Amino acid sequence: MVSSHNGSPLRTLLLVAANLLIPVSIVVFALGFFPYKPFLPGLAEFESLDFGSPPDAPFDRLIFMVVDALRSDFVYSDASGFDYVQSLIRDGSAMPFTANARSPTVTMPRIKSMTTGSIPSFVDLILNFDEADTSSTLASQDTWLAQIKAKQMGKLLMYGDDTWLKLFPNTFDREDGTSSFFVADFTEVDNNVTRNIAPELENNDWGLMVLHYLGLDHIGHKAGPKSSNMFPKQREMDGIVKTLFEAMESKPHLDSTLLVLCGDHGMNDAGNHGASSPGETSPALVFMSPRLKKVSHRLPAPAQPKDEFDYYSMVEQSDLAPTIAALLGFPVSKNNLGAFIPDFLPFWHKTSDQIQILVRNARQILNIITAAFGSELFDAQSSVDPCALEQTEINELACQWRRINKEAHVLAAGNKLDQKWLDDMSQWLRRAQDLMSSMASNYDMPKLYIGQAIAAVAATASTVVLVSLGTHRDGQILPFSLMTLSYGAMMYASSYVEEEQHFWYWSSSIWLVIQGVLHIRRRNSLADIAWVFVALVALRLTRGWNQTGQKFAGSPDIVKGFIVTHPQLLWAIITFGYILMSFRLLARLKSLPSLASTSTTSILLMSAYSFKLDFTSEDAPELVVGFARSLNDMFVGQSLLWRARTAFILLGVLFGYGIYRSFTGGRNGQLQSAYLFHHLYTIFGITQSRATNIPLFLLSDILFHALQATDLSVTGITITAILLQYTTFFAFGGSNAISSVDLSSAYNGISGFNFFAVGFLTLVSNWAGPIFWTSAANLLLLRKYHDGQRNAFWQYITLQTVFVSATVALVMAACTSLRTHLFIWTVFSPKYLYCMAWSLGQHLLINIGFGGLLFWLGSRN
Repeated sequence: MVSSHNGSPLRTLLLVAANLLIPVSIVVFALGFFPYKPFLPGLAEFESLDFGSPPDAPFDRLIFMVVDALRSDFVYSDASGFDYVQSLIRDGSAMPFTANARSPTVTMPRIKSMTTGSIPSFVDLILNFDEADTSSTLASQDTWLAQIKAKQMGKLLMYGDDTWLKLFPNTFDREDGTSSFFVADFTEVDNNVTRNIAPELENNDWGLMVLHYLGLDHIGHKAGPKSSNMFPKQREMDGIVKTLFEAMESKPHLDSTLLVLCGDHGMNDAGNHGASSPGETSPALVFMSPRLKKVSHRLPAPAQPKDEFDYYSMVEQSDLAPTIAALLGFPVSKNNLGAFIPDFLPFWHKTSDQIQILVRNARQILNIITAAFGSELFDAQSSVDPCALEQTEINELACQWRRINKEAHVLAAGNKLDQKWLDDMSQWLRRAQDLMSSMASNYDMPKLYIGQAIAAVAATASTVVLVSLGTHRDGQILPFSLMTLSYGAMMYASSYVEEEQHFWYWSSSIWLVIQGVLHIRRRNSLADIAWVFVALVALRLTRGWNQTGQKFAGSPDIVKGFIVTHPQLLWAIITFGYILMSFRLLARLKSLPSLASTSTTSILLMSAYSFKLDFTSEDAPELVVGFARSLNDMFVGQSLLWRARTAFILLGVLFGYGIYRSFTGGRNGQLQSAYLFHHLYTIFGITQSRATNIPLFLLSDILFHALQATDLSVTGITITAILLQYTTFFAFGGSNAISSVDLSSAYNGISGFNFFAVGFLTLVSNWAGPIFWTSAANLLLLRKYHDGQRNAFWQYITLQTVFVSATVALVMAACTSLRTHLFIWTVFSPKYLYCMAWSLGQHLLINIGFGGLLFWLGSRN
């Protein structure tokens, strides 16, 4: 199709090369930007110190209970369902903290941080979404699980999130893993964990029991932290803590057990996570044991936060590793950057033991520092005095180390730990932690520059094609160039990256106003004026539908302020949408016998509609009320899985019929099929979207019909497609934060993890709006084609390629120049990942792959 209408094999070669170079540049740059981080192999052993043998451990068994996305306020606030845990805090049997979970706040890197004490690579964020991945294993790394196994403290048990099984293969003696991404379920996924607790509490052969509950996180993803299901789930988790703690009190073999309750991360106000907002980085952390009464301060509970989600004392999540090591009596992991939590020092009465614990922790981190900077500065026997050198961060750290290490030997002979020394040691550990954390990624600069160069070559090649086609003479090439360059320039400011939606909202509004004015000047009819007005109203509603970004996330919007409070209106709109799609499908299936078209359409729409009803009833029951509840009750007992599968199968059948018609129906059949494909995608997109976002398809449909009344050039169609693809992406709730990735529809129609199926469904559910505009743009292009502009799609893809390759190069340049920026991992790195998704997913797979297929089927000779 492309080669037959471009007029030159060289243009074809250049454009194909440009699009092949885009993924090459992305991969090369990613290899330099997210390098593999080496680690120290082997298990740590106690080294000989002047302070005597390692101190005795107060505990010999550990229950490590992770409640996924357990934000601090879920446990500590007055709205918490953790009444029993709060009673233990008041009683002194529990010591509460807020753990600082560094970005990326997703499960795999957070488990790595808690078990190794290290700062995981940002690549773990990508691996976290691949259930089949085994490359991220910790089997050969030093963790407290490996230390427990080596110390032969007992068998290791794991029940819950199968991420643990991926990270620690062949580690657990008894295990039962559950998928962490099947977010539609928040009941069975936890029952599968709880059913193992009672029998294991009777067993005396284990030393570690890991319990990882996913239900609370799934509720957050489905309906947010204020869901009606959230409080009951907290009460359920609190009841499990009660069962565990009462067993520790009553069963002799559990007398020396430590129970740790923690979240791997928190969640934001939308119920998602992955970024760096306070809610996402502030999970709860509670140590529990009857023995803690001897050393803890009885703290008030519920409590008031110092700052948003900062309850009690704030510690680093990596501090878990050295703290658990000391409390259970084994060496600190080799790659640990965490600091022992000093609140537990009263467990050891001898001053020398307390100093030894801190010094061992400090020496272990010192080994990592000296591996990076050399040992001369820190060696007391060295002739180099770091205190006399220039005041750099490493020199100051070395100077402070010499002083506190010297004082430690003096203090060890005393009867009481000096508070100033303790403060100095804690400060040194934090400074060392911060220094090494900031060095967690060593960029491969040649790969960064090569990646940018390849992207620049792709942009140059596609621009050459653009010029050779004469598209640069189109008067609308100026706004296209302005859009591309201004968008690229915006990537250099973190605030603009976080609030990118405003760029697209205002750009699309200005563009549509300009096009509306030009159209009215040409036609100047009342109907055209009305269409322009309706289109602008539809765009304004689209912009205000979901509040996204970072600064105003969770602020009032149409969904939260109106739709959620008027659920019957929502279902009236959704029902109207399905009825409208029924009539549109029937109109495009006239060549079929009436019985076949009517029955197929009815079954398809009823399956899709009933699936969406029941899915929403499970997801957000407060939205399914009135007539919607009555309708949903009619379908009780029918499998959600098979409703989705029925809809998907019939969509596939009708898509196949559309292909057949495009081959046999002539020009009219091709046009009928093109519109049929558009309607079929709309139904599929609706199925993959949250119920509250379905009205956005109707608003996009209004905009599309308004655009059909205009006479846009191919450049104008391209600009409109780009603007509305990005606008609807953000309007559906997307952002440049990983926390906005919606996994709620990733398993529609499938019963288990399949990389390609889950990946495809996740792409559609998060890019439902942009894909709609790919299909809509195809219909506008087909009209141009059939009006005689045979290279319409060729020009369109050339312009798309120029935009994508140029913006990829500019995003890479921004990430390179800002690689030392404070927000490189929380703002710019996620933006690069989204740039990858837009380029590989939306551009290559959707715009070129899917869009090219639709255009070819609609333009065959």
